[in-house]
Amino acid sequence: MKTFSRRTVFTGGLGAAALTLAACGNRTTPTEAGTFAPLPALTPKAGQNVVTQTLTAAPTTVDLGGKTVSTWAYGESLPGPLIRATAGDLLHITLENRLPETSTIHWHGIRLHNAADGVPGMTQDAVEPEASFTYEFVAPDPGTYFLHSHVGLQLDRGLYAPLIIDDPDEPGDYDAEWIVTLDDWIDGTGQTPDEVLAALTGAGPSDAGGMDHGDMPMGDDGPGSMDHGGMPMGGEPWGDAGDVAYPHFLVNGQVPEAPEIFEAKPGQRLRVRLINASADTIFALALGDHDLSVTHSDGFAVEPVTAKALYLGMGERYDVVVTVKDGMFPLVARPVGKTSGGQGLAVLRTGSGSVPAPNVQVRELDGEVLIGSTLEPAETARLEDRAVDTELELAFQGSMQPYRWAINGRPYGQNTPLGIREGQRVRIIASNQTMMTHPLHIHGHTFALPSGLRKDTVLLAPMESVALDFDADNPGRWAAHCHNAYHQEAGMMTGIDYAS
Repeated sequence: MKTFSRRTVFTGGLGAAALTLAACGNRTTPTEAGTFAPLPALTPKAGQNVVTQTLTAAPTTVDLGGKTVSTWAYGESLPGPLIRATAGDLLHITLENRLPETSTIHWHGIRLHNAADGVPGMTQDAVEPEASFTYEFVAPDPGTYFLHSHVGLQLDRGLYAPLIIDDPDEPGDYDAEWIVTLDDWIDGTGQTPDEVLAALTGAGPSDAGGMDHGDMPMGDDGPGSMDHGGMPMGGEPWGDAGDVAYPHFLVNGQVPEAPEIFEAKPGQRLRVRLINASADTIFALALGDHDLSVTHSDGFAVEPVTAKALYLGMGERYDVVVTVKDGMFPLVARPVGKTSGGQGLAVLRTGSGSVPAPNVQVRELDGEVLIGSTLEPAETARLEDRAVDTELELAFQGSMQPYRWAINGRPYGQNTPLGIREGQRVRIIASNQTMMTHPLHIHGHTFALPSGLRKDTVLLAPMESVALDFDADNPGRWAAHCHNAYHQEAGMMTGIDYAS
């Protein structure tokens, strides 16, 4: 395979037309507005539980822990309100849009029917300001998920919330549960995410800031050979890991100067549900003076592995179980390859002690950090063994200057969706042909890595290729994209299409 540097322009079809962001971002889509039929109403089956909730997306101010910012959110807190159901429940969730622009909700990781997936121009018309839209779907798979807007860079504001689907058959061998949502934050600090993207693409003031790359020259160097805006080019194994210099990193909506404190009792088994809802940041996470027993990845059970720390890419979720000790312990989320903005911090309190300092260091992050894609699946989570019917290629390509990203040679709106047929076992050969790490997310399905590990989002390191297998058992037009929100908005998205 030829090596492509992210400092050079990929020329395989990624030509001058890709310079026009409006031709490829989510705000301009390949279909015209008003082309989607209303979402069909679902009738509850006898005895089926119905979970009903309304999420209002609106401009607001939120307190990040002594730092008040103006942003957009579901309500007045971060993350948005928890939605919780049991596998098999019918969810009836209404989005009320009080924003000055259109919006949607995407149910990240949920294997639902296509019309409820929340991708504007692909599965629905975006919800206009002062309008509402009701999503109805049955959640078939238990696990840790989250929801977020799929319009523009609204994810990088406050439009996200945890979504937990409980397993009615799970033994529940833990005493307490802690839902931990990680985020990177810039909105309301002097810039909006849209202004950051405009600076990256050259469509805004070059001194807008908010970029880790600055105005450095983009030569033909390999990773680590240049200063990355005054910092190393990232960390092993992820090379160049992000584009935006965030002033804050949050855990459950709080800055480290005012961390959330979760209380438990010594000796209890604590289940921690970890969600990386950030737009541009890979985190390395550890709980000081504790081991983590990793039990689930993207909602699916794995053979438990004990780790001191683990990586979470954008859009990934992991469940861990911890037997808690007596005292005050920092939960640290260290951004990979970034030096500005400090780190994310929350605190586990089971006894006496002082609240850790915002810059507290935990020794667990100085050693080996678990890469989630190396986990092995639990036998109950494996795909049925069968022959592959079709094999397709999905290649990430792009460059920093000019700032443009693509799949299979062209940005979204110009590239050709992957075509498959219902009933096929599909293999996608996903390759990262850049020197930057990209989290690949596929909607409407979970795929299996060569080990059998089930996921819906996987980190692809620079120049890495991996085979992803899934069954075409959920017809529709599905998005496949980089879950770095800036790369997605700049074109790194395509479709996977098939009809019933």
